[in-house]
Amino acid sequence: MESVSSYGSHSPEAPDMNARTAVATALVLGIAVGPAGPALAAAPAPVAAVTTIQEAPDAKALRAAIAGLPKADATAALVRVAGTDGYWQGSSGVHDLESNRPADPDARFRAGSVTKVFTAAVVLQLASEGKLDLNRPARHYLPELIPASYRKVTVRQLLNHTSGIPSVGSGGDTLDEWYAHRFDLHDAADTVREATSHEPDFAPGTQQHYDNIGYTVAGLLIEEVTGHTYAAEVSRRILKPLHLKDTYFPGTDPTIRGPYNHGYQIFTGADGTGELRDVSVWGATDAWAAGDLISTTADLEHFIRALFRGQVVRGPLLEEMFTLPGASVREYGTGEPAAYSAGLSVVKLGGREVWGKTGGRWGYNTAVVATRDLSRTLVYSVNATDAKGEGMNATALNIVVAAFGAPSAG
Repeated sequence: MESVSSYGSHSPEAPDMNARTAVATALVLGIAVGPAGPALAAAPAPVAAVTTIQEAPDAKALRAAIAGLPKADATAALVRVAGTDGYWQGSSGVHDLESNRPADPDARFRAGSVTKVFTAAVVLQLASEGKLDLNRPARHYLPELIPASYRKVTVRQLLNHTSGIPSVGSGGDTLDEWYAHRFDLHDAADTVREATSHEPDFAPGTQQHYDNIGYTVAGLLIEEVTGHTYAAEVSRRILKPLHLKDTYFPGTDPTIRGPYNHGYQIFTGADGTGELRDVSVWGATDAWAAGDLISTTADLEHFIRALFRGQVVRGPLLEEMFTLPGASVREYGTGEPAAYSAGLSVVKLGGREVWGKTGGRWGYNTAVVATRDLSRTLVYSVNATDAKGEGMNATALNIVVAAFGAPSAG
């Protein structure tokens, strides 16, 4: 059963496949066994609920983007769009595949790499207070952890992914291996020691390679400079002042506290057929300051608006979040132009520059994106069955294109 309430707004023509491929390529960067769940073939009828206030932006396209859930790529979606054209909030799908209850539009979810925006904001706050220097080597603050071979890596390079510190594995080579180790506990300092025991991928500041390791070091920097835990410092500086009451760091707890919609992931069996498993309970200590945040669409919408207005990072340091590395810096291994700043990334959609961050944890894809002037903001959580895959989730892609339009050249 579908229940929809909306007020007239024009729906743009659907972009062609090349346009969708282009936006997926731009946005997917940054999406870093118990009993088997029910097969998706047994999924209930679609459930959708939409609330619109004022004249909603592209309401018809947004409704279509989340229609028909659950389906193969997603079991639920929560969306908020706001700005000068009005406000739109929608949810679709189910809370879980057993009860078939409608998805909770206020549910908490794993925000994945959206965590990096919070981490970067705290580091920039500390820089504005003179407690650390973005141009100073990270080793100056962590001499016993960062070896001499990485002595030239600066704090800024940690935040904009140009440090050259290589990636390290923490869960396995296959989804089944990750699942078997989903409750393993990971120590951030040990992760950094493992990564820096290898040769750099490139000289610091010469290329850009998106990964979690720079933000793992950044989290340790926050702890070293403040004398407080990473979670406590982010809570004190951001969560509490902004009253983000449904946002928290889970630590070693693999569950999602409070109301949430279940996340499912497709696992491929030995016979090649797929099955869905409930992956809602999964430890996130491997991601820590790079990706363990749990939040809601309402909290993330409030956060991005406050951030872009200069209410979180104040003064000139905010520009670090909207400044890409020099034109000579290219994406490692692809030669594409750098797209990441301190905490954010940028893509051109519908003729406008859109800044923000995507995130992925098993069963969940998230994004918080906006134009610099906040004329349009988008926050979504998609309970993606292909989360952390190589491509962008189809439902998530449809939401982005509905909210902002097709990608633009230049």
